[in-house]
Amino acid sequence: MRGVFAFPTIVFMKKSFVVAGVVVLALVAAGGWWWAQRSGSDAVQYRTGKIERGALQSAVSATGAVSPVTQVTVGTQVSGQIKEILADFNAEVKAGQLIAVIDPETFEYRVRSAQADVEAAQALVMTAQANLLASRAQVSSAQTDLTEARRTHARNQMLVDKQFLAQSEADKSNALVNTTTEAVKAAQAQVGVSEAQVRSAQANVSQRDAALAQARIDLARTRITSPVTGIVIKRAIEKGQTVAASLQSPELFIIAQNLRDMQVEASIDEADVGRIRTGQKASFTVDAFPGQTFEGQIAQVRKAALNVANVVTYVAVVTFSNTDGRLLPGMTANVRVVTDQRENALKLPNAALRVRIAGVEPAAAPTGAAQAGAPAAAASAASPSAAPAAGQGGGAGGGGGPGGPAAEFRKRLEAELKLTPDQVEKVDAIYASTRPKFQQLRDLPEADRAKARERITADIRARIADVLTPEQKPRYAAMAVEAASRTVTRGRIYLMDAEGKPKAFNVRLGISDGTSTELIVSPNSADANEFKEGAAIITGTVTPGSASTSPRPGSTGPRMGF
Repeated sequence: MRGVFAFPTIVFMKKSFVVAGVVVLALVAAGGWWWAQRSGSDAVQYRTGKIERGALQSAVSATGAVSPVTQVTVGTQVSGQIKEILADFNAEVKAGQLIAVIDPETFEYRVRSAQADVEAAQALVMTAQANLLASRAQVSSAQTDLTEARRTHARNQMLVDKQFLAQSEADKSNALVNTTTEAVKAAQAQVGVSEAQVRSAQANVSQRDAALAQARIDLARTRITSPVTGIVIKRAIEKGQTVAASLQSPELFIIAQNLRDMQVEASIDEADVGRIRTGQKASFTVDAFPGQTFEGQIAQVRKAALNVANVVTYVAVVTFSNTDGRLLPGMTANVRVVTDQRENALKLPNAALRVRIAGVEPAAAPTGAAQAGAPAAAASAASPSAAPAAGQGGGAGGGGGPGGPAAEFRKRLEAELKLTPDQVEKVDAIYASTRPKFQQLRDLPEADRAKARERITADIRARIADVLTPEQKPRYAAMAVEAASRTVTRGRIYLMDAEGKPKAFNVRLGISDGTSTELIVSPNSADANEFKEGAAIITGTVTPGSASTSPRPGSTGPRMGF
């Protein structure tokens, strides 16, 4: 029996060893796979995006209220009770139209009293004039008596000389002459008094006339009329209400002169007001019409600052046409002003500017010619007139490669100013002739380059202006100011190299639309070949055990100026 069962037992034992070996091999393979996965997960992984080329817009957002361009607050200069209201909300009124009446009874009595005062003053004038006539009559009588006394004295003196009359009679007649002379003087003085009384009475009449005129004006002010032709957008009074005009005129009505031409008074933050200029296009939306955008234009940037809770803002007035009358005064408007734009800009995701990778630093800055050319390249980005500084040349294709700032400005010059072929040739010659001057900047000390560059730039602008016609010069001046105000900031980005490792670069940045930022690259830059359309740029990291693919905004790196 033992021999019968020996063979199956041996076979069973061999199979058990085979199974055990397979299990061990499987465990070893699984362990190796797990260890490989664990090692891979411990390495930092990167989330990447692409450097792209396309249109880019920089905009300023603000809120404001819709209001008529001209609206007049109608008040009253007299106090009283409202007797009639002849205009209501939304009523169309014309200039001079009666819209309300204040009870005029009190003012009518004041007019009558003032009229009586005038008549009494006029009577006093007549009395004074009569007294003046009497005084003048007394002067005439006194002068007659004086003449008679003089004649009598002359006759008596002649008789005394002939010894027909005593000397005492001549003395008496002489005394009478003196007495009559004084009587004439007294009468003349009385005439002066009477004339003064007449003038005083006449002045009193003028005073009473003024009081009468004031009373009549107050009476007329009880009739409230519209100062302009427009629409009543607010009525603040009711019939029977008493209004008091003491320290200031109370508000009765607000009349909008024209609801077809309206404006938005937008509050612009002080950090953004430097980018707002008169004439810029603006768009806005209102909650009453969701999904619809209305177009306007910056008409004014008011210089008066508004400080609320230590937040400084300035008011920018956006005018627009409200021909269909849909927008009403007081509506809240969300305004967006495009301050700058690029048609074919090299741009990168904003997330790439917030990445910081420890231990990865940019390569050392180049020295020599390349280093000297960097400030000039920056000038080309900030000012179109300095385009040759970056080595673009003066041709139509110069300017930082396709879509570069200088090339873009060059194209705008030709397109917006409608340059003639002769003007194009002269402008290109100006750029070409100034290229050696910018190349000489590298030989100057760093402290002197800025002033020298400004002198060259001013010379270029003046020479280009000489080429333009009087009609082209205003627009060119505006374009030059716009380009000179272009903001250039600095940042750091990381590109993936051929081995899949991060490589750091310090870069210059232009405008931003909140999602992407313009990457300014000079054609003679040592990194120009790295910053190409489609290049992989790191936008975030994934650390072991974390699902985060990008850092929180502002958690790492400096805050960018866009």
